[in-house]
Amino acid sequence: MGLKGAERRGRGASASSKEAEEGGCRGAEFNGGDERNSKLGKLPRKVGVNLPFQLWRTSLPTDAAATASAYDDDIKFGFQRPEMYQNNLTGTVDPYDRHVFLCYKNHDSWPPRVEDSDSDPLPKLLSGALKARKNDLNVKTRLTICEGRDGTEFSDGDVLIFLEMIKYRGLKDSDVDNFVEDVLVNGKPWASGLEERLIGSHVFVCAHASRDQRCGVCGPALIEKFNEEIELRGLKDQVFVSACSHVGGHKYAGNLIIFSTDQEGNIAGHWYGYVTPNDVADLLEKHIGKGEIIENLWRGQMGVPVEQAEKVNKQKIPNGKVMEKSEKPHGDISQDKKEDVASCCQGANGFSCCRDGSSEIKEITEVQEKKGLGKLSSWMGKWEESDVLAAVAVFGAVATIAVAYSFYRRSG
Repeated sequence: MGLKGAERRGRGASASSKEAEEGGCRGAEFNGGDERNSKLGKLPRKVGVNLPFQLWRTSLPTDAAATASAYDDDIKFGFQRPEMYQNNLTGTVDPYDRHVFLCYKNHDSWPPRVEDSDSDPLPKLLSGALKARKNDLNVKTRLTICEGRDGTEFSDGDVLIFLEMIKYRGLKDSDVDNFVEDVLVNGKPWASGLEERLIGSHVFVCAHASRDQRCGVCGPALIEKFNEEIELRGLKDQVFVSACSHVGGHKYAGNLIIFSTDQEGNIAGHWYGYVTPNDVADLLEKHIGKGEIIENLWRGQMGVPVEQAEKVNKQKIPNGKVMEKSEKPHGDISQDKKEDVASCCQGANGFSCCRDGSSEIKEITEVQEKKGLGKLSSWMGKWEESDVLAAVAVFGAVATIAVAYSFYRRSG
């Protein structure tokens, strides 16, 4: 298409991007409480080497013109764009408490405003019903569209609800009002559908190309990399990745949301931005595997105010275990060590950084007992030595007196 064509397309995209950014994280939100403002946190660091977009795509056409065009797209809209890492990320997610995903078609077919499109009645009906009942919702609820593919885990019309980790299959246009009434307003199971439990960890990557080219370039590359790493690690039945519609903050693309279980069995929803394919392995190993937060990419946590989330995350040790503050007697050192070992070894999602905690405690106790015995033996050794010396001195004195007395009698 040439550089001029790419520039014209870039100018057109920038206009729509600006409009989308001004909308911020509002998206399709339905507020059951007061709006709260977020504060920006520290500036993220650039991590790793961000290779050009086409190196991550295995399905690129082979002709030189198409390859040059893809490279040009990456420079302008992808992981090499100048705006990468230029903004603070912490606090760029408006607080909310429930996330509803409607599975609907392929991300390439979504119009820019899929929730308001006349050609897509199901998303529009669900969005409209939520808006109409927003004052009846007990919690602030957000609606996002994700891909639905018949014959897969998520098909058209399926509804996923987080943090509840539940799924309802096959929502139809005629069911929308009753579904919202039963499930989202009254918090009851849907009378017309079977509730299913979601398992594993779920990653939703913004790939809404018609809304903003940055998401259209970054999203598919991240999804491909996630699927590749999941396959390599044998996690296909534990980690599920889906493309999703606009989530807010296009300038932070690649954007994604991870819903996963922590070490206490609680579900948490964390948002990340400026994610590149180089970060995928860390997100799988550290965030999903151990419960660690990747701080330089972290945008915020669903259901938790920014200040509270930052405080909790700072208290986490490397494997994601939250340290509990408690007062302990200053003299009970062994108890402190035992509790430290127990905390360290409780990793998230079945991962553990340590050996068996009981064996560690046993070893510490044995070492301390040996040290105590050593001190006692040493003290006893010193006591016996001094006692022997005293006995020798007394014996010598007695012998001297006896010899002197013997000489005295002889001389007498």
